[in-house]
Amino acid sequence: MFGIIFSITMLIVLPVAFIGVLWKASFKTKLEWLLDALTTAVLLVWLFQSGNWSWVGYFFRYLWLGLFIIALVISWKKIRSLPFTAKYEKSQKRSIGIHVFLLFVFGAYNTFVFPSYTVDEEAIELAFPLKQGTYFIGHGGNSVQLNYHHAYESQKFALDVLKLNKIGTRASGLYPKDLYKYAIYGDELYSPCNGKVVESRNDLPDLTPPEMNPENPEGNYVALVCEQHEATIFLAHMQYGSVNVTEGEEVKKGQLLGMVGNSGNTSEPHLHIHAELDGKGVPITFNNRFLVRNSLMRTEK
Repeated sequence: MFGIIFSITMLIVLPVAFIGVLWKASFKTKLEWLLDALTTAVLLVWLFQSGNWSWVGYFFRYLWLGLFIIALVISWKKIRSLPFTAKYEKSQKRSIGIHVFLLFVFGAYNTFVFPSYTVDEEAIELAFPLKQGTYFIGHGGNSVQLNYHHAYESQKFALDVLKLNKIGTRASGLYPKDLYKYAIYGDELYSPCNGKVVESRNDLPDLTPPEMNPENPEGNYVALVCEQHEATIFLAHMQYGSVNVTEGEEVKKGQLLGMVGNSGNTSEPHLHIHAELDGKGVPITFNNRFLVRNSLMRTEK
Protein backbone atom coordinates (compact mmCIF):
# COMPACT_ATOMS: atom_id res chain seq x y z
CA MET A 1 0.00 0.00 0.00
CA PHE A 2 2.91 2.32 0.69
CA GLY A 3 4.00 1.94 -2.93
CA ILE A 4 0.57 3.06 -4.15
CA ILE A 5 0.54 6.14 -1.91
CA PHE A 6 4.08 7.01 -2.95
CA SER A 7 3.22 6.67 -6.66
CA ILE A 8 0.13 8.86 -6.36
CA THR A 9 2.13 11.48 -4.47
CA MET A 10 4.81 11.50 -7.14
CA LEU A 11 2.43 11.51 -10.11
CA ILE A 12 -0.24 13.89 -8.85
CA VAL A 13 0.80 15.89 -5.79
CA LEU A 14 4.27 16.90 -7.04
CA PRO A 15 3.10 18.14 -10.47
CA VAL A 16 0.20 20.05 -8.90
CA ALA A 17 2.55 21.71 -6.41
CA PHE A 18 5.22 22.73 -8.93
CA ILE A 19 2.83 23.84 -11.69
CA GLY A 20 0.74 25.70 -9.12
CA VAL A 21 3.76 27.64 -7.84
CA LEU A 22 4.80 28.58 -11.39
CA TRP A 23 1.25 29.68 -12.18
CA LYS A 24 0.53 31.70 -9.03
CA ALA A 25 3.85 32.79 -7.49
CA SER A 26 4.93 36.45 -7.41
CA PHE A 27 8.45 36.55 -8.81
CA LYS A 28 10.74 39.53 -8.28
CA THR A 29 13.03 38.84 -11.24
CA LYS A 30 13.17 36.86 -14.45
CA LEU A 31 15.96 34.74 -12.98
CA GLU A 32 13.68 33.45 -10.23
CA TRP A 33 10.97 32.69 -12.79
CA LEU A 34 13.43 30.96 -15.12
CA LEU A 35 14.80 28.70 -12.37
CA ASP A 36 11.27 27.79 -11.26
CA ALA A 37 10.17 27.07 -14.85
CA LEU A 38 13.26 24.95 -15.59
CA THR A 39 12.90 22.97 -12.36
CA THR A 40 9.24 22.25 -13.11
CA ALA A 41 10.05 21.26 -16.70
CA VAL A 42 12.83 18.86 -15.68
CA LEU A 43 10.62 17.32 -12.98
CA LEU A 44 7.79 16.74 -15.44
CA VAL A 45 10.10 15.22 -18.06
CA TRP A 46 11.45 12.82 -15.45
CA LEU A 47 7.99 11.82 -14.22
CA PHE A 48 6.72 11.55 -17.81
CA GLN A 49 9.37 8.92 -18.51
CA SER A 50 9.84 7.10 -15.22
CA GLY A 51 6.42 7.21 -13.55
CA ASN A 52 4.16 4.18 -13.80
CA TRP A 53 1.16 5.99 -15.28
CA SER A 54 -1.10 2.94 -15.32
CA TRP A 55 -1.89 3.73 -11.66
CA VAL A 56 -3.65 7.04 -12.38
CA GLY A 57 -4.28 6.82 -16.12
CA TYR A 58 -1.80 6.60 -18.98
CA PHE A 59 -3.02 9.78 -20.68
CA PHE A 60 -2.93 11.74 -17.41
CA ARG A 61 0.73 12.56 -17.99
CA TYR A 62 -0.17 14.59 -21.09
CA LEU A 63 -2.52 16.71 -18.97
CA TRP A 64 0.41 17.86 -16.84
CA LEU A 65 2.39 18.87 -19.92
CA GLY A 66 -0.56 20.89 -21.18
CA LEU A 67 -1.08 22.63 -17.84
CA PHE A 68 2.64 23.36 -17.64
CA ILE A 69 2.57 25.13 -21.00
CA ILE A 70 -0.46 27.18 -19.91
CA ALA A 71 1.22 28.08 -16.60
CA LEU A 72 4.41 29.01 -18.45
CA VAL A 73 2.59 31.40 -20.80
CA ILE A 74 0.49 33.02 -18.06
CA SER A 75 3.42 33.47 -15.68
CA TRP A 76 5.65 34.87 -18.43
CA LYS A 77 3.08 37.55 -19.20
CA LYS A 78 3.21 38.59 -15.54
CA ILE A 79 7.01 38.80 -15.30
CA ARG A 80 8.18 39.85 -18.76
CA SER A 81 8.69 43.47 -17.68
CA LEU A 82 10.77 42.53 -14.62
CA PRO A 83 14.58 42.83 -14.53
CA PHE A 84 16.59 39.67 -15.00
CA THR A 85 18.32 40.02 -11.61
CA ALA A 86 18.21 42.31 -8.59
CA LYS A 87 19.67 42.64 -5.13
CA TYR A 88 18.20 39.64 -3.35
CA GLU A 89 17.14 39.30 0.26
CA LYS A 90 18.18 36.26 2.28
CA SER A 91 14.87 34.45 1.70
CA GLN A 92 15.12 35.01 -2.05
CA LYS A 93 18.70 33.71 -2.10
CA ARG A 94 17.53 30.64 -0.20
CA SER A 95 14.74 30.06 -2.73
CA ILE A 96 17.20 30.40 -5.63
CA GLY A 97 19.55 27.93 -3.95
CA ILE A 98 16.75 25.40 -3.46
CA HIS A 99 15.75 25.66 -7.11
CA VAL A 100 19.33 25.20 -8.30
CA PHE A 101 19.63 22.12 -6.09
CA LEU A 102 16.33 20.63 -7.36
CA LEU A 103 17.31 21.40 -10.94
CA PHE A 104 20.52 19.43 -10.43
CA VAL A 105 18.72 16.51 -8.74
CA PHE A 106 15.93 16.16 -11.31
CA GLY A 107 18.41 16.68 -14.13
CA ALA A 108 20.53 13.83 -12.76
CA TYR A 109 17.45 11.58 -12.58
CA ASN A 110 16.79 12.28 -16.26
CA THR A 111 20.35 11.38 -17.24
CA PHE A 112 19.91 8.04 -15.46
CA VAL A 113 16.71 7.38 -17.43
CA PHE A 114 18.02 8.05 -20.96
CA PRO A 115 20.25 4.91 -21.16
CA SER A 116 17.13 2.79 -20.58
CA TYR A 117 15.97 3.20 -24.17
CA THR A 118 18.80 1.40 -25.97
CA VAL A 119 20.94 -1.73 -25.61
CA ASP A 120 24.31 -2.66 -27.06
CA GLU A 121 23.69 -6.41 -26.96
CA GLU A 122 21.96 -8.16 -29.84
CA ALA A 123 18.30 -8.70 -29.03
CA ILE A 124 16.03 -11.68 -29.72
CA GLU A 125 13.13 -10.69 -31.96
CA LEU A 126 9.87 -12.21 -30.71
CA ALA A 127 6.17 -11.99 -31.52
CA PHE A 128 4.24 -10.14 -28.85
CA PRO A 129 2.46 -12.88 -26.85
CA LEU A 130 -0.80 -11.02 -26.15
CA LYS A 131 -3.46 -10.08 -28.71
CA GLN A 132 -6.48 -8.63 -26.95
CA GLY A 133 -6.14 -4.87 -26.63
CA THR A 134 -3.68 -2.22 -25.50
CA TYR A 135 -0.82 -3.43 -23.33
CA PHE A 136 1.37 -1.30 -21.11
CA ILE A 137 4.92 -1.93 -19.96
CA GLY A 138 5.05 -1.45 -16.20
CA HIS A 139 8.72 -2.41 -15.88
CA GLY A 140 11.15 -2.55 -18.78
CA GLY A 141 14.31 -0.94 -20.07
CA ASN A 142 18.05 -0.90 -19.66
CA SER A 143 18.34 0.74 -16.23
CA VAL A 144 16.95 0.33 -12.72
CA GLN A 145 15.22 3.72 -13.10
CA LEU A 146 12.66 2.17 -15.46
CA ASN A 147 13.08 -1.51 -14.70
CA TYR A 148 13.70 -2.90 -11.22
CA HIS A 149 14.57 -6.28 -12.79
CA HIS A 150 17.73 -4.70 -14.18
CA ALA A 151 19.40 -5.13 -10.79
CA TYR A 152 19.28 -8.92 -11.28
CA GLU A 153 21.70 -10.34 -13.83
CA SER A 154 19.43 -13.09 -15.15
CA GLN A 155 16.41 -10.78 -15.57
CA LYS A 156 18.04 -7.46 -16.44
CA PHE A 157 15.91 -7.04 -19.59
CA ALA A 158 12.70 -8.54 -18.20
CA LEU A 159 9.32 -6.94 -18.89
CA ASP A 160 6.24 -6.73 -16.70
CA VAL A 161 3.24 -6.33 -18.98
CA LEU A 162 -0.12 -4.91 -17.92
CA LYS A 163 -3.21 -4.07 -19.94
CA LEU A 164 -5.03 -0.75 -20.08
CA ASN A 165 -8.79 -0.44 -19.85
CA LYS A 166 -10.87 2.23 -21.63
CA ILE A 167 -9.82 4.99 -19.22
CA GLY A 168 -6.13 4.13 -19.47
CA THR A 169 -5.67 2.41 -16.12
CA ARG A 170 -4.61 -1.16 -15.44
CA ALA A 171 -7.59 -1.97 -13.19
CA SER A 172 -11.05 -0.86 -12.15
CA GLY A 173 -10.11 0.68 -8.82
CA LEU A 174 -6.80 1.56 -7.26
CA TYR A 175 -5.77 -1.87 -5.92
CA PRO A 176 -8.78 -4.21 -6.05
CA LYS A 177 -8.78 -7.69 -4.57
CA ASP A 178 -11.07 -9.01 -7.31
CA LEU A 179 -8.70 -10.40 -9.97
CA TYR A 180 -11.25 -9.84 -12.73
CA LYS A 181 -11.05 -6.08 -12.15
CA TYR A 182 -7.52 -6.15 -13.58
CA ALA A 183 -7.74 -5.65 -17.34
CA ILE A 184 -5.12 -8.29 -18.19
CA TYR A 185 -6.40 -11.11 -15.98
CA GLY A 186 -7.49 -14.09 -18.05
CA ASP A 187 -6.11 -12.82 -21.37
CA GLU A 188 -4.89 -15.57 -23.66
CA LEU A 189 -1.13 -15.96 -23.88
CA TYR A 190 0.49 -17.12 -27.12
CA SER A 191 3.90 -18.51 -27.99
CA PRO A 192 6.25 -15.71 -29.09
CA CYS A 193 8.19 -18.03 -31.43
CA ASN A 194 8.58 -21.48 -32.90
CA GLY A 195 10.40 -23.54 -30.32
CA LYS A 196 10.37 -26.24 -27.68
CA VAL A 197 8.98 -26.16 -24.15
CA VAL A 198 11.76 -26.96 -21.67
CA GLU A 199 9.82 -26.34 -18.42
CA SER A 200 6.27 -25.65 -17.35
CA ARG A 201 4.11 -25.52 -14.22
CA ASN A 202 0.35 -25.39 -13.83
CA ASP A 203 -0.65 -26.22 -10.23
CA LEU A 204 -0.21 -23.03 -8.20
CA PRO A 205 -3.24 -20.97 -7.15
CA ASP A 206 -3.98 -17.45 -8.27
CA LEU A 207 -3.45 -15.16 -5.30
CA THR A 208 -5.61 -12.34 -3.98
CA PRO A 209 -3.69 -9.03 -4.07
CA PRO A 210 -1.51 -8.20 -2.20
CA GLU A 211 -0.72 -11.85 -1.32
CA MET A 212 2.54 -13.13 -2.85
CA ASN A 213 4.37 -16.45 -3.05
CA PRO A 214 8.14 -15.77 -2.88
CA GLU A 215 8.90 -19.50 -2.56
CA ASN A 216 7.66 -20.03 -6.13
CA PRO A 217 8.55 -16.75 -7.84
CA GLU A 218 7.54 -17.76 -11.39
CA GLY A 219 4.19 -19.14 -10.32
CA ASN A 220 2.62 -21.11 -13.15
CA TYR A 221 4.86 -20.61 -16.16
CA VAL A 222 6.17 -21.80 -19.48
CA ALA A 223 9.85 -21.78 -20.41
CA LEU A 224 10.79 -22.39 -24.01
CA VAL A 225 13.78 -22.24 -26.32
CA CYS A 226 13.11 -20.59 -29.68
CA GLU A 227 14.48 -21.85 -32.97
CA GLN A 228 16.40 -18.64 -33.64
CA HIS A 229 18.29 -18.43 -30.33
CA GLU A 230 19.52 -20.74 -27.58
CA ALA A 231 18.33 -18.51 -24.74
CA THR A 232 15.39 -19.65 -22.61
CA ILE A 233 12.26 -17.49 -22.73
CA PHE A 234 10.24 -17.43 -19.49
CA LEU A 235 6.57 -16.43 -19.39
CA ALA A 236 5.46 -16.29 -15.77
CA HIS A 237 2.52 -15.71 -13.37
CA MET A 238 0.03 -17.64 -15.48
CA GLN A 239 -3.48 -18.57 -14.38
CA TYR A 240 -4.00 -21.76 -12.39
CA GLY A 241 -4.98 -24.66 -14.62
CA SER A 242 -4.61 -22.69 -17.86
CA VAL A 243 -1.17 -23.89 -19.01
CA ASN A 244 -1.83 -26.29 -21.89
CA VAL A 245 1.70 -27.22 -22.98
CA THR A 246 4.15 -29.55 -21.28
CA GLU A 247 7.89 -30.12 -21.13
CA GLY A 248 9.31 -31.46 -24.39
CA GLU A 249 6.41 -30.24 -26.52
CA GLU A 250 7.13 -28.44 -29.81
CA VAL A 251 5.18 -25.19 -30.22
CA LYS A 252 4.53 -22.83 -33.11
CA LYS A 253 4.53 -19.04 -33.01
CA GLY A 254 1.04 -17.89 -32.08
CA GLN A 255 0.08 -21.18 -30.43
CA LEU A 256 -2.02 -20.79 -27.28
CA LEU A 257 0.08 -21.45 -24.15
CA GLY A 258 -2.43 -20.52 -21.44
CA MET A 259 -3.78 -17.42 -19.75
CA VAL A 260 -2.42 -14.52 -17.73
CA GLY A 261 -2.99 -15.02 -14.01
CA ASN A 262 -1.67 -13.99 -10.63
CA SER A 263 0.37 -16.92 -9.38
CA GLY A 264 3.80 -16.81 -7.79
CA ASN A 265 5.72 -13.83 -6.43
CA THR A 266 3.50 -11.15 -7.93
CA SER A 267 1.57 -8.30 -6.36
CA GLU A 268 -1.13 -8.19 -9.04
CA PRO A 269 -2.05 -9.85 -12.37
CA HIS A 270 0.49 -9.26 -15.12
CA LEU A 271 2.72 -11.09 -17.56
CA HIS A 272 6.40 -11.36 -16.70
CA ILE A 273 8.58 -12.24 -19.68
CA HIS A 274 12.36 -12.42 -19.98
CA ALA A 275 15.11 -14.25 -21.82
CA GLU A 276 18.25 -15.62 -20.22
CA LEU A 277 21.29 -17.55 -21.34
CA ASP A 278 23.85 -19.05 -18.94
CA GLY A 279 22.36 -17.05 -16.07
CA LYS A 280 22.51 -13.70 -17.89
CA GLY A 281 19.62 -11.66 -19.24
CA VAL A 282 19.28 -11.25 -23.00
CA PRO A 283 17.41 -8.29 -24.57
CA ILE A 284 14.15 -9.03 -26.38
CA THR A 285 12.32 -6.94 -28.98
CA PHE A 286 8.83 -7.02 -30.47
CA ASN A 287 8.30 -5.65 -33.98
CA ASN A 288 11.92 -4.50 -33.63
CA ARG A 289 10.96 -2.36 -30.64
CA PHE A 290 12.91 -2.45 -27.39
CA LEU A 291 10.12 -1.81 -24.90
CA VAL A 292 10.56 0.27 -21.74
CA ARG A 293 8.28 1.51 -18.99
CA ASN A 294 5.26 3.37 -20.42
CA SER A 295 5.64 1.76 -23.86
CA LEU A 296 2.34 0.64 -25.39
CA MET A 297 1.63 -2.35 -27.60
CA ARG A 298 -1.72 -2.16 -29.41
CA THR A 299 -2.75 -5.59 -30.63
CA GLU A 300 -5.66 -7.50 -32.06
CA LYS A 301 -6.33 -11.12 -32.98
